[in-house]
Amino acid sequence: MDEPSMPTPPAHSPGPPAPPIPLAELLASKDLGLRRIAGPADADLLWVHTSEMADPYPYLLGGELLLSAGVLLTDPDHYVARLVEAGAAALGFGVRPVHETVPEALIEACDRYGLPLLEVPPETPFTAIARAVWRLMAEARHRELRRVTRAQQALATAAARPDPVPAVLHQLAAQLSGRAVLLTGRGEEVHAAGRRPPPEAAAALARLARVVARERPGSPASATDTHAGTHLAAYALGGGEGLALALATRRREAGDHTVAGIAVVLLSLLAAPHQGADAADRSAALVRLLLGATPAEVAPLLGSPGPWTVIHARRSDGTTADALTAGALGASLGSALVDAGREGDDTVRVLLPSTAGEATREAVGGEAPARREVTPQPGGGEATAAREVPPQPGGGEEPPTPPQAPAVTPQPGWTLGVSTPTPLAALDSADLRAARALAHAEATRAPLTVDTPVTGLAALIPPDQAAAHARTLLAPLTPPLADTLRCWLSLHGSWDRTAVALAVHRNTVRQRIGRCAVLLGVDLNDMDVRTELWFALRQE
Repeated sequence: MDEPSMPTPPAHSPGPPAPPIPLAELLASKDLGLRRIAGPADADLLWVHTSEMADPYPYLLGGELLLSAGVLLTDPDHYVARLVEAGAAALGFGVRPVHETVPEALIEACDRYGLPLLEVPPETPFTAIARAVWRLMAEARHRELRRVTRAQQALATAAARPDPVPAVLHQLAAQLSGRAVLLTGRGEEVHAAGRRPPPEAAAALARLARVVARERPGSPASATDTHAGTHLAAYALGGGEGLALALATRRREAGDHTVAGIAVVLLSLLAAPHQGADAADRSAALVRLLLGATPAEVAPLLGSPGPWTVIHARRSDGTTADALTAGALGASLGSALVDAGREGDDTVRVLLPSTAGEATREAVGGEAPARREVTPQPGGGEATAAREVPPQPGGGEEPPTPPQAPAVTPQPGWTLGVSTPTPLAALDSADLRAARALAHAEATRAPLTVDTPVTGLAALIPPDQAAAHARTLLAPLTPPLADTLRCWLSLHGSWDRTAVALAVHRNTVRQRIGRCAVLLGVDLNDMDVRTELWFALRQE
């Protein structure tokens, strides 16, 4: 007779697979009265199976605790050899009513072949052993599910950090107690976290990563290997331009593959370039620019005809952002147009298109929405009431809502300088204003500074006349002196903050401001002089 003592769990159960049960945990159940009398003490149990066949080999999957009373046991040596060949983890032998004691020949065979042999007392039914094993498996699975849940939460939190890719790798290495590396298809290290494996294992890990890197058709999505006791695994990142996640751990737990799978999904989203039509349009825009098209002609391919906002950003901790981290910043700001920095410059530049306003009318047969009018208080106080103005009768349409400037919010771990929305023709000046705003933000230790547009009384003067006056007034100043004066005035005459913003010594600032006063022939302590100079400098 050959039958499983309990139904096996479903093949595709959710969550990580049930971890194996150490034999020592089963022996620790005092109510079972089990006693190991032969073979090694270490074994991992995956199943429980009862069989009284003379050769149960064809019915074993491997990893079983086989329970038997030895009804058809005639050749213990051959019997144990076949169990070991089938991959059985241990043998539980029940004494009485067939055998009063465990046969000596069976004990000797288990010692010889290295198969753990347990003596099952008469008062312990085989079903009780099976029930205990499945209970231990359920407890282990519950622990593993909790571990995977905690790991998922930790990885998701890491993915929301300012440097998401290194943070996810660091958290993954901590969760698996090993090494986590992001590698290119050529085996080059992009980011890494955790203790370095031995050089031989590291080389084997790089080779494994090249196997899964999707630079050629037919590459597997994952691969595993073992090198000198170090467990290696590599996973291809979807859409990651041949990137692969490689892991090296000293041990391999049941839920490790699930935890690694969560990290693969997160890293694929963080490292993947924008795909589909957006990527095709950006590629087309680049080609057309290289072939002589003007920015105005290719702007619609980039998602908006304008205006555009230029953002300059630097890491708050002073480190240089890599391309993946800069791309994550762009994704947080809502743009794929990111310059990760130039040689010798750690500034990340993001080009943010305007967002189209909501349509004023439904596509078919809709009514124009009501307009909100704000009623000011008498005497120029703040508005306290608003009323809905219904659409005008007679079918008159409201003019389309113009594109709106995107609302830029502070980003954790970054210092941002933001220009005002600017037409394509003036992006170079917007780039300069964003750089000034970033310098101002760093000098004042603010997470974000927006370059404010010219408003109020200054906006009443025609721009051409204002620019002509500014050129005449500031003609004696060289560009470095004008930049220093502008920065010094924007920071309310603070020598230290101006020095920080310009990355020069405070004495250099004093010398330049003194030189400006001499060349302009003015007293910079006079508020009227400062106001006029600030007005002129704002025209540039």
